[in-house]
Amino acid sequence: MSRGRHRRPRQPLVSRQVSKVSIALTAGGAAAAAPLITAGTANAAPASVAAPQAVAPQAVSEAKAAAAKAKAVKAAKAAKEKKAAGSYTVASGDTLHGIATTHQVKGGWQSLYRANKKVVGDDPGLIFPGQRLSLSASKAKAAADRGQAKPAASRSAARTAPATAKSYSNNLDGWIREALDIMKANNIPGTYQGIHRNIMRESSGNPRAINNWDINARNGVPSIGLLQVIKPTFDAYHVAGTKKDQYDPVANIVAACNYAAARYGSIDNVNGPY
Repeated sequence: MSRGRHRRPRQPLVSRQVSKVSIALTAGGAAAAAPLITAGTANAAPASVAAPQAVAPQAVSEAKAAAAKAKAVKAAKAAKEKKAAGSYTVASGDTLHGIATTHQVKGGWQSLYRANKKVVGDDPGLIFPGQRLSLSASKAKAAADRGQAKPAASRSAARTAPATAKSYSNNLDGWIREALDIMKANNIPGTYQGIHRNIMRESSGNPRAINNWDINARNGVPSIGLLQVIKPTFDAYHVAGTKKDQYDPVANIVAACNYAAARYGSIDNVNGPY
């Protein structure tokens, strides 16, 4: 028999560790082991208590913009309603009587019609959707009265205002046109063409023309002016309102046409010496 100590057989590593744990449980009891269990399970937090995610800055900006837009729309609607106060937009199925009754228009539908006749037209029983009617009958009527009074005042002023003097050019065309206006006022017949034709034959359009060689000139009464009128004829057929001057182009034309009308019916009928 060999000499030496008897040794215990070696236990496997796992067995030793289990033994140590068993000793610890035995020594400290279940209460001592509890913290170890808790510490081991604390790392796994439930999904329901996860920290909330931060809101993106872009989403915040979009939300603010949407709120501002809604506020602006609301303000515009309020302004529109305020502006439309005292007015009503006709809807399908409306009648003037119904509108006047609903909105308590003073004077009823008749007053409403009078105030909006320009919009409605001649038939009060025919109104159309979309027409804007004024519910303030008294204001609308006053405005309509002012609108009617203004043209009336303008017409009255036009009647009382002195007529602006018509202007004529200082040439053959202007002389003939002025003479024609005077002739018309005095019922003397004649046309522009008839006067112009005879003037060109008698004087070539020269108001200072004078004939010093015919029988009238030999008798001391030469023919003068645009239509070559002698003094006795000019004096006899002179028209009031024109100058008493044979050389004056307008007075000369009017007197000559007055003479031609008395003798030939019109200056238009004169085609030669007269």
